[in-house]
Amino acid sequence: MFKRDVAPAAPEPVQAPVQEPVPVPVPVPVPVAAPAPAPVPAAPSAPAPVPVAAPTPIPAPVPVAPPAAAKAPAPVEEEEGEIVPAAPPAPEQKQSWMQRLKAGLSKTSTNLTTLFVGAKIDEDLYEELESALLVSDAGVEATQFILDALKKKVKSEKLTDAQQVKAALRTLLIDMLTPLQKPMVLGRHQPMVMMIAGVNGAGKTTTIGKLAKHLQAHHQSVLLAAGDTFRAAAREQLTIWGERNNVSVISQESGDPAAVAFDAVQSARARGTNVVMIDTAGRLPTQLHLMEELKKVRRVIAKGMASAPHEVLLIIDGNTGQNALAQVKAFDDALGLTGLVVTKLDGTAKGGVLAAIAKTRPVPVYFIGVGEKIEDLQPFNAEEFVDALLT
Repeated sequence: MFKRDVAPAAPEPVQAPVQEPVPVPVPVPVPVAAPAPAPVPAAPSAPAPVPVAAPTPIPAPVPVAPPAAAKAPAPVEEEEGEIVPAAPPAPEQKQSWMQRLKAGLSKTSTNLTTLFVGAKIDEDLYEELESALLVSDAGVEATQFILDALKKKVKSEKLTDAQQVKAALRTLLIDMLTPLQKPMVLGRHQPMVMMIAGVNGAGKTTTIGKLAKHLQAHHQSVLLAAGDTFRAAAREQLTIWGERNNVSVISQESGDPAAVAFDAVQSARARGTNVVMIDTAGRLPTQLHLMEELKKVRRVIAKGMASAPHEVLLIIDGNTGQNALAQVKAFDDALGLTGLVVTKLDGTAKGGVLAAIAKTRPVPVYFIGVGEKIEDLQPFNAEEFVDALLT
């Protein structure tokens, strides 16, 4: 508004002095009229908007496309729909994440990296590596597979230096863990229904809050369902996360968790919400009657939306080691897991459990967490994970 008022005011005073002094009075204004042409060249500066306007219609697609692509390429997100940002993270952000990941896996890393300092390539080295892998909860099957593959690689490539063996181990671990690296796809269903399971203490409710933040960062509207009706603290905790993220939460003080899940799906469809995440009561896989309750929740969700749930995620505490592998097997058999989120990989010596999962039950690992902050939950990347273990 201010610019519009100034622009019309400027031309009126300029033209008034130019036209009035020239025809009527003294020649003195005439020189004034001579400087007055200075505004006349200003008129060409006024055309400056004209050239700007002229190019604007033509390159309009050009300037608009690059900035959009620079921030977050909409076409990529629509085609692939990955939760992982389509644009690579800034170098400082990636460095910060790698530092936190290395700190979280430091105990496992120390057990592995010290083996190769001035070591000879002999049976003693392989025995020490075997012990380190077992202590990190890689499991017997995965450990034996890694050792056999490493020995073959050392022999076929005629490796003679300990650092060369370490590099060969890095390659083998990346090859083993890469099948677990899979992005979560968005936009295939409206809404996308996610069922979240896990034992008590795994960080399930907190992880739901963090995932909601990730989804919102990718322009997804989110609805949460407090399906853990047996534990009041779980409902309260989920409500707090909902308030932090400005997300609605469907809950009941008591009642059937399956009914809460059904109401959430119907509400999400009515509101046009992109994603609905359904929290479920934490339980041990050995509690068969409770596992049957989970199956019921899944069936009722399907009644609310035939294709749902589209994602069934299991939240695993990274500190539980081989017990985590038992949980993956039990919940996968009962629910048909589509992905895992491994939490609490901070200060643990159990980072090898991902190798056990990859070898025994290769369910995709969507996210890993190394702390309490929202940014401490990041998409799983096999190469980054292995580098944090071996450097």
